[in-house]
Amino acid sequence: MRRKVSVIGAGNVGATLAQYIAMSGLANVTLYDIVDGMPQGKALDMLEATPLWDVSVQVTGTNDLTDIRDSDIVVITAGAARKPGMSRDDLLNINASVIGSVSSTIKEVCPEAIVIVVTNPMDVMAQLCWQETGFDSTRVMGMGGVLDSSRFRTFVAEKLGVSVQDVEALVLGGHGDQMVPMPRFTTVRGVSITELLSEEEIESLIERTRNGGAEIVSLLKTGSAYYAPAASTFQMVKSILLDEKRLLPAAAYLNGEYGVKGLYVGVPVILGKAGVEKIVELPLTEKEKEGFSRSVEAVSTLLESLKK
Repeated sequence: MRRKVSVIGAGNVGATLAQYIAMSGLANVTLYDIVDGMPQGKALDMLEATPLWDVSVQVTGTNDLTDIRDSDIVVITAGAARKPGMSRDDLLNINASVIGSVSSTIKEVCPEAIVIVVTNPMDVMAQLCWQETGFDSTRVMGMGGVLDSSRFRTFVAEKLGVSVQDVEALVLGGHGDQMVPMPRFTTVRGVSITELLSEEEIESLIERTRNGGAEIVSLLKTGSAYYAPAASTFQMVKSILLDEKRLLPAAAYLNGEYGVKGLYVGVPVILGKAGVEKIVELPLTEKEKEGFSRSVEAVSTLLESLKK
């Protein structure tokens, strides 16, 4: 039987992700949104493209959340998007109620599903989803690190004039302004960028990565990024569906790893058919520990403000 992936939220990120999944032929897709007719129309449009993509998958749109029943993977993209001048954190209270209600339905109709949270502020929303579903923490994660690392890779490749395919990057911490790009673990064919760029050049790339989403928001003016976020989420979905066991940065629940307990924060994980199958602990320098601690504190502060 073909696997089923449900995408909650048929906006730009959700619809683009649904397209990537359908084009891959890896799973049937259910696209949900509260807007009458929108998910149905987008799903039908994609379904009519499947002969041209040479895939035989079902793509279904719905306004009934219970239609996600028995999904293998559920991706939550629903919620308000950033506008110019807004940070990811500004979306906290707006999106918390959405995540809460959606998560309770997931618990009821998809008790065995793996959940990937994309909605911002992502780390806190992943934590809220985990609390609401009561799932094992290995089956609830947040997408952020893959996107942040992809942006870092892009900027490094552009700066050095090399192919992005030769650049590997790692970004830790929360998916926000306090994220921690890791130059020491960012390489071009195995050579650390600390050997290829000056400290000032690296800092400039780090700053641009931290502001990568805001840069796009300021250019679009009426929306936020969606191609790269959808592609990043698809990489996670694919690793789970195919049990690829990719080493990817994701927001995972830490239970003592990196000295953090009881919090979702971006770290390297092994993603396979069971979800987060392993958290990879890296030896950090004092400077890296300080940056990671600041990012953890920012996530913790947001979580506390949500409880008030």
